[in-house]
Amino acid sequence: MFDLTGKVALVTGASSGIGRASAIALAKQGATVVVAARRIDRLGDLAKEIVGMGREALPIMMDVIKKETITAAVNKTVEMYGRLDILLNNAGVAEFIPFLDMTEEQWDKTIDTNLKGYFLMAQLAAREMAKHKWGRIVNIASIASGGVGVGFPSIAHYCASKGGVVAMTEALAIELAPMGILVNCIGPGVIETEMTAGLLKDPKQAEALLARAPLKRAGKPEEIAAAVVYFASEESSYTTGSILYVDGGWLAN
Repeated sequence: MFDLTGKVALVTGASSGIGRASAIALAKQGATVVVAARRIDRLGDLAKEIVGMGREALPIMMDVIKKETITAAVNKTVEMYGRLDILLNNAGVAEFIPFLDMTEEQWDKTIDTNLKGYFLMAQLAAREMAKHKWGRIVNIASIASGGVGVGFPSIAHYCASKGGVVAMTEALAIELAPMGILVNCIGPGVIETEMTAGLLKDPKQAEALLARAPLKRAGKPEEIAAAVVYFASEESSYTTGSILYVDGGWLAN
């Protein structure tokens, strides 16, 4: 199960955290992986690790708020491998800013990165996937995406962006299904990444953050990567337009 041999995957935000773990997980299942992010130095090390596993990897510098870099990344992928089968939309930013202090520039940066960047990547990737009548688009959202009866203060822009990702996932699932492209979404809970490192290092903040989670711990990037592999594989062939929360039971409490 979950054999991705012969498939070509592109992972955004691959330089750390969920993106890095997912790139490795996809490679372990046989995929050729294009790893994209702004920090090209880190991507080189990741690509070497994947090649050391006996898989192919291509590091590409890309900033999801700059369309020209997205276009170049997709074009390079197709030029090198002839196709693009799997997209993991993962690149994102999060800043804790009280709503009344939030500037328009801070709002725009988050929406452009977390939502508009996903749109641009998905559109370009889907055009390539449609040529082969097979594709998988996996979007990373969050438990902080609205519609779950829980609010998150000081990240209104982040919540709005991730709620948009969920809504876009559902819309794209309907539009792209006739082309053989499945679109799904993962909603991580509190995961040990660079984004949450500061919060988890503070005992009081960590305790408050994890109080709702029945498992009483933060998740690991590899635990999100496992869900990515499922959605990227043939085993998810009857699943589209879904959001899978991987949150240690956070939303169930």
